[in-house]
Amino acid sequence: MGLRGAIAVNMTSMIGVGPFMTIPLIIAAMAGPQAMLGWVLGAGFAMCDGLIWAELGAAFPGAGGSYRYLSEAFGPRRWGRLFSFLFVWQFSFSAPLEMASGCLGFAMYATYFFPRLDQAMSLRLGHLHLPGLGTVPLAVSASGVSLLAAGSAFLAIWLAYRNIERIGRISQFLWIGVLATTSWVIWAGMTHFDAHRAFSFPAHAFTPSESFFLGLGSAMLIAVYDYWGYYSVGFLGGEIERPGRNIPRAIIWSIVLVSLIYIVMNVGVLGVLPWQELASGTGPTQAYAISVMMQRVYGVWAAKLVALLIMFTAFASVFSLLLGDARVPYAAALDGNYFKSFAHLHPRGRFPDVSMLWLGAAAALFCFFSLMEVIAALVVIRIALQFLLQAVGLIVLRVRRPELPRPFKVWWYPAPVIAAIAGFVYILAARNNSSHQLFGAAAILLVGMVIYGVRELTRRGPLPPAGADAPDAAGLHCQDERSRALEE
Repeated sequence: MGLRGAIAVNMTSMIGVGPFMTIPLIIAAMAGPQAMLGWVLGAGFAMCDGLIWAELGAAFPGAGGSYRYLSEAFGPRRWGRLFSFLFVWQFSFSAPLEMASGCLGFAMYATYFFPRLDQAMSLRLGHLHLPGLGTVPLAVSASGVSLLAAGSAFLAIWLAYRNIERIGRISQFLWIGVLATTSWVIWAGMTHFDAHRAFSFPAHAFTPSESFFLGLGSAMLIAVYDYWGYYSVGFLGGEIERPGRNIPRAIIWSIVLVSLIYIVMNVGVLGVLPWQELASGTGPTQAYAISVMMQRVYGVWAAKLVALLIMFTAFASVFSLLLGDARVPYAAALDGNYFKSFAHLHPRGRFPDVSMLWLGAAAALFCFFSLMEVIAALVVIRIALQFLLQAVGLIVLRVRRPELPRPFKVWWYPAPVIAAIAGFVYILAARNNSSHQLFGAAAILLVGMVIYGVRELTRRGPLPPAGADAPDAAGLHCQDERSRALEE
């Protein structure tokens, strides 16, 4: 794959359903169009982190991405093995969260056709008596949106639960749908743009205050979610021509191009829909903002068509994520650094069925949380247990292995790395109710470390010798059955 192909892979991963459903969330975070500052800063932050991925991807171009980078940075014998395990462990939760966000986007735009889906339903199950803590009511609350979202997750499992050769063409339509929808929305926004409406900032919009910085943290969290995907070529490094040159260029160019697309599209939406309506937190604009916009510009037919396009894009992204993400725990299990059951292949279809069923079922469960809760949990878990470790790992690698050939080096090192780490910490902490997601990430970390410790105590066979190649999440230098399975 050459440079243009690598850029296309990254942009396909970056431009998904996210911006079509998160613009009301990002406007509400700062209560005004100044929330676009989150998109701008998010692009700069993505570039700082992208440079980290560029250096690591160019230095270790074999497939595997973070699994291999963490092992190489911290050493495959001890800390690197632990951090590689924790990467796959958090991935077993963050990947279903990412899928759930797409499922919720699918269901939210379905409410344009079936408004009653948004009605909440609850089921009382009784009470639980906790000694010393009192009585806790047990109840399940759901809506038609959460049920439809969970159903779309199970539909994705059903479609994916077969030989990959029979369904490969389904995922090829994703990029076409995304590109068509994004181009149409940008055209509608730019040709009906009202600058006064787009830039009607409220009083004291940019006044430094606690609420301003907390809102900016929430806006940047949402922007980071939408920009994610610029690192996708790092997981395909073994298939990129001249990886030392093309991986960094693909990462940098995809961030530049997608940030321009996102900023133009969202400013265009603000030029049609008043920000007060987007920030209200309720009503149709919150559920399907782009359909509301297209209805006001072209009429009901356009609103219905764009809703169908976005639903298609959302489901296709969930389907593609399930196909690709299921291979990560599977490959780590083959390497002996994850649960053995995840290495199981379907006897006829030869696909990782256990891994696929876990990710899909977990995604269906996460559909019963709100979209903002799902996005916040996803971003916090990945930042705390993957991206932050990887940024620190680059510094460790520079100290441990200064002689390592580096076809690409982070520009102006260490400034972008420090900026990335500072940005990670800011997003983790500078938000209202940030402690909820941090507590969840800490719980996942502690449980993962306990499981890793128990596994290491009972693991058979010696540790890899010092200086041995780090495990590779997609290549893994495997033979026979392992190699054939990974190729599939």
